[in-house]
Amino acid sequence: MRAALAFLLMTFPAHAEPRPVPRPGAEIVVLSEDGSTEVPDEAAVARSVRPVQQLEGPDGIAAEMAAAAAEKLDDAGTVQVSDRPETRPEDRVPAEPEPAPATRVPPSETGSVALCGRRSIVGETIAPVTGPGGCGIPDAVRIRQVSGLRLTRPARMDCTTAQTLDDWVRDAVIPGIGRRGGGPVALRVAAGYACRPRNNQPGAKMSEHALGHAIDIAAIRLADGSELSVLRDWDEGAEGRVLRALWRAACGPFGTVLGPESDSFHQDHFHLDTARYRNGGAYCR
Repeated sequence: MRAALAFLLMTFPAHAEPRPVPRPGAEIVVLSEDGSTEVPDEAAVARSVRPVQQLEGPDGIAAEMAAAAAEKLDDAGTVQVSDRPETRPEDRVPAEPEPAPATRVPPSETGSVALCGRRSIVGETIAPVTGPGGCGIPDAVRIRQVSGLRLTRPARMDCTTAQTLDDWVRDAVIPGIGRRGGGPVALRVAAGYACRPRNNQPGAKMSEHALGHAIDIAAIRLADGSELSVLRDWDEGAEGRVLRALWRAACGPFGTVLGPESDSFHQDHFHLDTARYRNGGAYCR
């Protein structure tokens, strides 16, 4: 055994690297009609032609893309849209409806149920409002709209005050403003019911706001988004003249009407109330 190993080491040097021996190629055998086999010459074996046409180089690829794009063009040269099935209705996300332009609602369409005896007053009856020191509204309603003009925030009051506000809007505000700015659409409310003394002054008498007899109006909003503002427009040009006419028209239907010329507490709004204790006529200032 040792002698055989020594012989092998002498025959193959240690530093020689083994090299892979090429595997003989596969032999091609052809079956004849009589059942015998034969090996054809290499020249007789033809390479098959692949049916796939290869694109050579970027020019070939660009040409193929241009041809595909041309198939999508109609005679007018415009791109044809492929016929794809529409999304099922249940998969569609409904679009947000665009807000309708601000318009005054005709009084006949304002409410389906008469509130305070009128369909032109929109809102709801609410539970009696109570508060300390005599504050409260026994027969309370929450008003959202009068004669087609919405209140920028709901106001609590009694029905007498709601009806008087409705009269003033119908008889004075709407005809007095006319089509200026597209016409009036809303009353900007500064205050409704509030359990407090007059002008929030400690020791003063109870405010008519604390009884649901009053509402403060800071501005009249128009359809184009502009406003007739008591603070900005009082005694200023045509807008000021309109506001003064509306203030004057409120005097009589309302028992108390206060504006910018009454005192410093009313520089930015009209105070309108239906005080029940007045016997000598309305107090307007």
